[in-house]
Amino acid sequence: MSSPLRISLAKANPVTAAQLADLGRRTFLDTFAATNTQADMNAYLEANFGPDIQLAELQDRENTFLLAHMQAELVGYAKLRDNSPLGLTDGQEAAGRLEIERLYVRDDWQGTGLGAALMRGILALAEQLHCSAVVLGVWEKNERARAFYQRFGFREIGQHEFRLGQDVQTDLILRKGMAGR
Repeated sequence: MSSPLRISLAKANPVTAAQLADLGRRTFLDTFAATNTQADMNAYLEANFGPDIQLAELQDRENTFLLAHMQAELVGYAKLRDNSPLGLTDGQEAAGRLEIERLYVRDDWQGTGLGAALMRGILALAEQLHCSAVVLGVWEKNERARAFYQRFGFREIGQHEFRLGQDVQTDLILRKGMAGR
């Protein structure tokens, strides 16, 4: 019997963009609203989540979106960026590096294995693309996410600033080398 969970590549259209904007806002609020000011949250959400913003991201050839649907409902997604310079110093080559810019799972789907299914999809895509590494930034205070990434073999290689409204926070940069690369 097949699973009702379906993970697929996103198509660049206004319907998908609106769904991504809605889910992105919702999951970001659920995860970070309690530890940030409302003004900073509002500024970040306004600047990063809206149907037009997500449509432009979908149309950018360097981005790939993996969508997780349970039946017809979008319950999670991953935004990936090809040739990411995250964690590199000047002069280092970004080709072959895939960045996980977002891995969002609806709050009511946390702990169900959906995040792990999306991560397996990301790593399979990285293998297909012959990536040398997968990288990401994660807030230093997001212990749950840090533990999740560690279970998949990601290791800290540095840190960088992340601006949430007026608040400058620290993201840890994590990296997972791909086998044989």
